[in-house]
Amino acid sequence: MKRQIWATVATLMMTVSLGVIPAYAADISTTVTESDPVDPPLYDETADGGTVRVNVVTEDRGDLSNAASAGETLLSFQTLPVVTLEVDKDGLDDLAAQPGVVSVTEDELVAPSLDESVPVIGGDKAIAAGKTGKGSAIAILDTGVAANHPFLKGRITAEACFSPVDPNYGATSLCGNGAATQEGTGAANSANTCADIDECDHGTHVAGIAAGDGTGLSGAPKTGVAPGADIVAIQVFSRLDSTKYCGATNPCIRSFTSAQIAALEKVLALKQAGTPIVAANLSLGSASYSAACTKDARKTIIDSLYDAGVATVVAAGNNGSATAVTAPACVPNAVSVGATTDDDEVASFSNHGPLLDVFAPGNGIVSSVLAGYDSKSGTSMATPHVAGAFAVLRQAYPDKTLAELEALLKSTGTPVTDEAGVTVPRIDVGKAVGAATPAPAPEPADTTRRTKILNDASYAVPDLGTVQSPITVSGVTGNAPKNLQVSVAVTHEWLGEVKIDLVAPDGQTYALKATNGTDPGGTLTKTYTVDASVSPASGTWKLQVADKSAGGTGTIDDWALTFPTPFAKTSSAAVPDAATLTSEITVNGVTGNASGALQASVNLTHEWLGEVKIDLVAPGGQTYALKATNGTDPGGTLSKTYTVDASASAANGTWKLLVADKSAGGTGTLNNWSLTFPSIESQSTYAIPDAGTLQAPITVSGISGNAPKTLKLSLDLTHEWLGEVKIDLVAPNGLVYAVKATNATDPGGTLNKVYTVDASASAANGTWKLRVADKSAGGTGTLDDWALTF
Repeated sequence: MKRQIWATVATLMMTVSLGVIPAYAADISTTVTESDPVDPPLYDETADGGTVRVNVVTEDRGDLSNAASAGETLLSFQTLPVVTLEVDKDGLDDLAAQPGVVSVTEDELVAPSLDESVPVIGGDKAIAAGKTGKGSAIAILDTGVAANHPFLKGRITAEACFSPVDPNYGATSLCGNGAATQEGTGAANSANTCADIDECDHGTHVAGIAAGDGTGLSGAPKTGVAPGADIVAIQVFSRLDSTKYCGATNPCIRSFTSAQIAALEKVLALKQAGTPIVAANLSLGSASYSAACTKDARKTIIDSLYDAGVATVVAAGNNGSATAVTAPACVPNAVSVGATTDDDEVASFSNHGPLLDVFAPGNGIVSSVLAGYDSKSGTSMATPHVAGAFAVLRQAYPDKTLAELEALLKSTGTPVTDEAGVTVPRIDVGKAVGAATPAPAPEPADTTRRTKILNDASYAVPDLGTVQSPITVSGVTGNAPKNLQVSVAVTHEWLGEVKIDLVAPDGQTYALKATNGTDPGGTLTKTYTVDASVSPASGTWKLQVADKSAGGTGTIDDWALTFPTPFAKTSSAAVPDAATLTSEITVNGVTGNASGALQASVNLTHEWLGEVKIDLVAPGGQTYALKATNGTDPGGTLSKTYTVDASASAANGTWKLLVADKSAGGTGTLNNWSLTFPSIESQSTYAIPDAGTLQAPITVSGISGNAPKTLKLSLDLTHEWLGEVKIDLVAPNGLVYAVKATNATDPGGTLNKVYTVDASASAANGTWKLRVADKSAGGTGTLDDWALTF
């Protein structure tokens, strides 16, 4: 939608294809007032006794019969208070005098205004997350679409054509049946009716950007923005054989405003009949406006479509204006689209400025044409990126309103600032899909047993001194394990003089590294395995680093403790021939349900692994398949960790591993198996700057597949004014998941909460970042602790 502009129209510039409007002001006897519904240039058009095509909008349909009496009816509409007439000057005067007439505007003629562009807007990330626009349809109101083009084949679910015939303009039909209107198969197939004019490629190119699919095609772009969406193809152009309207490009194709209105009315009828149209794409435009064009004849139907949940997405035009957009992009409820370059600069040809809603790539876009694929530039190419984005967002957020989807597209876009300082977002559908999920409701403070705890705060190692870096363990009963893993990263000018120990909560010291006379300066990155079974697991552990000789300094860069799972079966068991082995592990002390990324590690030897089927049975009886039988796996040892979404099952209780030999003739042994509930905590303290942002990392490894839908994010944060703090989780693939929004009510204090995040669109492994932003000046705070539980 347009920003509210309190101004009047500054200019009205007609396209070159329309020719110059004659200046007959001296001969006009009609007085034009501000309340006159007739567009003033129409009086010029008819001053010499000629006629003009006009679109008349009335207060309601009851006023249409009076309006129609002012001229010859060329086109009427099924539901709209609009009629298209041919009128002379007397007819204009008649219309101006009718109280029920809202506006009279010329039925103008307008001209048609991906491998690199789809990733630019994050479309590849959305597609990788399964958001392809499936379940929605995009209406392409253009020069028709080549229905059998391989990039689009099988996706066109409806066709219609509105192609006025008017001898006064040399206008003939481009409908498949040769008439002025047609509906059904073949109505808008440009390959059959419009192939002899270069501009006829336009609609096929636009459709490909919005919803093309190049899977399995040689030489094709990979995809359009919404390769899973359906296409409704509507022809709105006529063929013109007239040097007056075509100039040197005679013949040409042009679209009457009335044809666009009829097509939009058809879109509304299809939507109301159940076709899941989410956007109507209009890559065309006529006169330029620097203020909202509230008298445009298309406004009524655009408003009706908006109310029905259909976005009318319109090209802003290619005049290079910094203050104006073309009609109907200037209609308040239209979504106006400008074009950017690959470097996120405003394209030189693109209209932009205060009336623009969004930018999208529009420079050198490769897509389908009637004969193969070609590159085109223009706001026409930017617009279908946005239409496709609406389809993707509708799939991702089926319950959001159109207004919410539009706001989401704008709020997650990349800001682009023009030469006048006006900033408009370039859409990023990938971020919109993953980033703007509603902030999840917090849960009580976290008591999860951690599998890994890290401290990446830097501690200086003084020359001939000792430093300790702490990690506090809680929720782990009993003693520490025999195979506690201690990962360290220490930098020093002379590592040979550095001694490293682990100090347990009970004061026991476990040697990790002794001094020596050989290690040079540099960084030591190493994991040590320690038998700490005589010390309690819970409490404060310390990494102690001592510089034992003079002449060098260093830092503890980071360190971590990894507790191996206590839920393991280490004794072996026989897998009988043509029978099933059941092995049990009892889990206790884990709060709530099991992990959405439960790690089930299995080590199994068998004479013929292909005949072995493995299932995991939860305490509640739910069965999770780990391995199916197959005809290829030979005999040998299987050592594999499976990632299971077991979030529907309670964690505590008896878990069973079922190992079934499904064919006679071989036996085996289950050597061991275990269950791990991954939970990684960072105990580093970070300062939250006033009116600034911090990012705290946690790196995850060893978890296959994507993160779960029930990723638990726990945090401990203190701030002088919590209401001004915004928190997001940034995934390894760049998707941003909203955690906490700002508000005007939260006072200062400590936030100690657990949030559940659906992070299933992102891989589990990689570096996750907690982004904490102070959105207002006047307060600071600290992030004391945060954790991810998969």
